[in-house]
This record gives sequence, structure tokens and C-alpha cells, in this order.
Amino acid sequence: MKLYRTSNGPYVEHDGSYYRVPMSSWDALVTQDDLHKYLLSIVNKGDPAKDFPSAKIEAPIGSQEVWAAGVTYYRSRSARMDESKTAGGGDFYDGVYSAERPELFFKSTSHRVAGPGGFVRIRKDASWSVPEPELTLLINHRGQIIGYTAGNDMSSRDIEGENPLYLPQAKVYDGSCALGPCVLIGSEPLPISTPIRLEIARNGRTEFSGATTLAELKRAPATLVEYLFRDNSFPCGAFLMTGTGIVPPNSFTLAGGDRIRITIDPIGTLKNEVVQGS
Repeated sequence: MKLYRTSNGPYVEHDGSYYRVPMSSWDALVTQDDLHKYLLSIVNKGDPAKDFPSAKIEAPIGSQEVWAAGVTYYRSRSARMDESKTAGGGDFYDGVYSAERPELFFKSTSHRVAGPGGFVRIRKDASWSVPEPELTLLINHRGQIIGYTAGNDMSSRDIEGENPLYLPQAKVYDGSCALGPCVLIGSEPLPISTPIRLEIARNGRTEFSGATTLAELKRAPATLVEYLFRDNSFPCGAFLMTGTGIVPPNSFTLAGGDRIRITIDPIGTLKNEVVQGS
């Protein structure tokens, strides 16, 4: 089942039909004791909604914080080592990749998050910016993974590479995160064969494309969640981006007007347009 947050309230989609969720509070919805069972009960009533097409799909987030994991794919390790080599970060990131403890960092509050069709931003003081397509976990307040969505961890690679301590500035700013188009709600983990695809279009043509699968993810999602919830509480749940395995070449940087498509089967495609900070 797919859960959507819209201008008309939440909807659940099952087998091509959409059903209005009577609970208007997104925070109350995602903290249900058994969200999958609750949504299934709505579907089983068999009363499809007719107004879903008129609703504007929004980012599937309420009061949840967004966190992120870094250097969880070998490709990300290589990119981080390369971008920070002049700052002495080469061995540093290799150590992060190999360590038992993962790199976890705060990414975004809800007001900084773009939804489907919204705008993501590149910092005005950055000269090398990229999107990072990531499987993103929706975790309830008990630390249980209850759903999956597509996420874009926008990153300023020149700021990040200048000094590892600048990571928050490279990662956290208005429009630095996108989530959507929905949350896939299920009782089983996604298979490791699940593909993640990135396409960046510029002036109507493909400027970059790449793909990976969850088989390349070094750390199990459940392990990342366990570390996130160590000595940390999330009363309304949280989102956790699991890292990227797709990094454009060093010669590439985003530009205003670029269109980003992140596709994760079976979640769907998250589409956003890039704007330049001013």
C-alpha cells in the first residue's frame, strides 16, 4: 500500500484505487500502533475516493525530523575521499566506511523539505552541488521501520570537501531535502534487488543518469535505525536517509532549472526542479 499526504488530507492507494484516510493529523497517523493494519482496514471497507486526482500531493512529512546516513555505499566512500583529499579526509572517510559505528547526521526539519514537483535549492555560496538519491525509511516512535520513500539529500560537495567539519553547512539549508511521492507501507523489508535510479535533465536532454541497487548498501537499514535511536527519542517518528550509491562525475554540478528524477521501485518517482540560491 502507498500512503500519500495531500492538500485534501491523507490517502492510501491499493491496487490502483485510492481511499481517503479519515485521520487528518499526519503525526497521529504515523504513530498508530499498527499503521499497516489500520490502512488495510480502510481499504477493506471498499469505498474508493473520487477526489484524489484533484488533490495536490505534498511531502509525506509532519513534525518528523529527517536524518541521514553517510558513506554507506562504496561509491559514496570513493567520492567523499576524492573531494576531501586536499583537506586530509581521504583516510578519514575510508575509516568511516569500515567502522562498526555508522555516520549519522541531522538533515532537515519539515519546513526545509520539498515535496513532489517542488523546488530543491543549491547554496548561493557553493560551486559544486549534486543530488543524492536515497532510499529513505519512515520510522515510528518505537524505532520500527513502517515505510519507505524516495529521498534527495542535496549536497554542496565543495563545502563538504573543504573540511569535514563543514558537513552541516553542506547538507542543511532551505530546500536541501526532498521526499516523496508517497510512503510505501508494508510488513516486509524491500528486497536487496530493489533498484534506485537517478536522472538529471538540463534544457530538455539528459545530463546525467545512473543506477544502483540496495545490494550495494553496506549497512542494514535496521542497524542504522538502531544506532539512530540510541539515546535519542522521536515522539512523532523520524525519517532516515540510508545513503547514496550514485554520484555524478567530478566535472558535474547542478544548475538552476535542472530537473531531477529519483525512481525507486515500487515506491515511484520523486521529481523536483533545481533553483539557485540568491
